[in-house]
Amino acid sequence: MKKTLKKLWFYIEIIIFFPLLIPYYFTTEKELIKQDNQKWVEYLSIQSKNLIIQLITLLKNAPEYRNLYYFRLKKGNLTAKIISQILKIIYRPCGYFFLDESCNIGGGLFIQHGFSTIIMADMGENCWINQQVTIGYKDKTGRPKIGNNVRITAGAKVIGNIEIGDNVVIGANAVVTKNVPPNCVVVGIPAYIIKRDGEKVKQELR
Repeated sequence: MKKTLKKLWFYIEIIIFFPLLIPYYFTTEKELIKQDNQKWVEYLSIQSKNLIIQLITLLKNAPEYRNLYYFRLKKGNLTAKIISQILKIIYRPCGYFFLDESCNIGGGLFIQHGFSTIIMADMGENCWINQQVTIGYKDKTGRPKIGNNVRITAGAKVIGNIEIGDNVVIGANAVVTKNVPPNCVVVGIPAYIIKRDGEKVKQELR
């Protein structure tokens, strides 16, 4: 009986959240959404191999993903934009995670515990952002440009018109205000390099 009720509730939830998939069928951003979906399914260990079930599960259970989904739809064609704006009235975005609509972001972005996280930057593919992270302007000169496969961990600040290279890890609570070369791990306030190309180092950023 319990198993039957659980299965019934599962199908009810699919019906409730299915309208969120309507703009997906119209949008020109399907490939980016699929790339995001793939990363979230992997990192959250979602068992279903059905794309529709995966999307509904994420839109229902991961509020940060819902913001990212709306962000992708906003970048697409007019039809999907209009539908998503209507759906936002019922399926509210996550209020504690801010992703600026002016950003250009590659596929595969994953937000883990996105509480109090702000992203105002252009980013590459397959990036991972944690909670209480701030990425954005220091002044009017510009905002960060972040490469591929970058991980920015809890509490870090990446500020100003700087470039973060590919395959960089920014440690918890680090404050980065200068360019970071590729293949580095940086920590500290102000941030400095502790690993570069797999070798332990201690170098200041320039």
